[in-house]
Amino acid sequence: MFQIGDVEIKNRVVVAPMAGISNSAFRLTVKEFGAGLVCCEMISGKGIEYRNQKTIDMLYIDEKEKPLSLQIFGGEKETLVEAAKFVAENTTADIIDINMGCPVNKIIKCEAGAKWLLDPNKVHDMVKAVVAAIDKPVTVKMRIGWDDEHVFAVENALAAESAGAAAIAMHGRTRVQMYEGVANWDILRDVKKAIKIPFMGNGDVKTPEDAKRMLEETGADGVMIGRAALGNPWMIYRTVKYLETGELMPEPEPREKIETALLHLNRLIELKGENIAVREFRQHAAYYLKGARGSTRAKVAVNQATEKQEMEKILLDFVNQYEEKNLIKPS
Repeated sequence: MFQIGDVEIKNRVVVAPMAGISNSAFRLTVKEFGAGLVCCEMISGKGIEYRNQKTIDMLYIDEKEKPLSLQIFGGEKETLVEAAKFVAENTTADIIDINMGCPVNKIIKCEAGAKWLLDPNKVHDMVKAVVAAIDKPVTVKMRIGWDDEHVFAVENALAAESAGAAAIAMHGRTRVQMYEGVANWDILRDVKKAIKIPFMGNGDVKTPEDAKRMLEETGADGVMIGRAALGNPWMIYRTVKYLETGELMPEPEPREKIETALLHLNRLIELKGENIAVREFRQHAAYYLKGARGSTRAKVAVNQATEKQEMEKILLDFVNQYEEKNLIKPS
C-alpha cells in the first residue's frame, strides 16, 4: 500500500495508461482483478479545449474503477492547465497525470509526450502551472530519456518533484527505443533514490516474478503493468497475490479467459455501442486467445467480426472445440 497525495492505493500494482486500450470497459475489468490503481488512456488537452465530443466521451468514469488516474497531454502550458481544470471540475478522477512519455510521432509533433524529456526546465514549468491550478494530486508519467545521449531521468524527475508533483511513474526505455530493446531498471533505481515522492517503475514486467524483482531491484513504491495485462487481467490478480503472499496462482483455463473476454466485450458495447465496440474489441479478442493451442483460426475470424453475436459465437465455438479436443469438462 502507498499514497499519492491524499489518495490511498491499496496495493502496489498499477495498470498503465495505454492509448486505444485503457477505456472504462478495460479499466473496470482489471480493477475487478485487483489493480490498486487504474489509469485512463491519454486525453488531448486540445480536444478538451475545443470540447471535441469524442474526447469528452473519453472522460467517462465508472465509480467502481476508483481510485483512478486520468492522463492528459499537450505541448502548450495554457492548454494543459485549462484541460486539467476541466477534468478536475467535471469528472471524479482522483489523480491527474501528465504524459511525458508517449513516443509516437504525431504526439511529438505537437511538442507533447516524450518531447518534454529534452528540457527539465519545461518539465518544471508545466508541472508547476498544473499543480497551481487544481486541488487534486498531479503525477507525471515519463521515460528515462530521449535517446542514449539524452537521458535526463533524474533531472526530469527532480524537476517534476520540485514543481509539486505528487508521484512519478517512469518507463525504463528512451523515446528512440519505442517498445523495443530492454528497459533499463538501473536508471529507475537511480531515480527512486533521488526523489522523495512515490515512484512507480514500468517496463518489461511480464510475470508476477518480474514485478517482485522490479520492486526489489529499483526500490519502487509501485509496479506499473501495461502490455502484459492485455487480454490477461489474471496477470494483475496473480501479481497482487504473489506480492502479498508469495503464492503463484495458476494461469486461467481457456473457458475462464473467454468468459472474461465476453464480459469485457459487453462493457465495451455499453460504453461505445455495438458497431464501434465490436471492431475495437478485435485486438482484445486476439489477446484473450493468445497462447491457447489451436486458436489461429479463431484469431483470423475475430478480425472480421462486425456484430456482437458473431464475436461471441467465434469465441464460444473456439473454447467448446478446445475442451472437446483436450477432454476438459466445462466448469
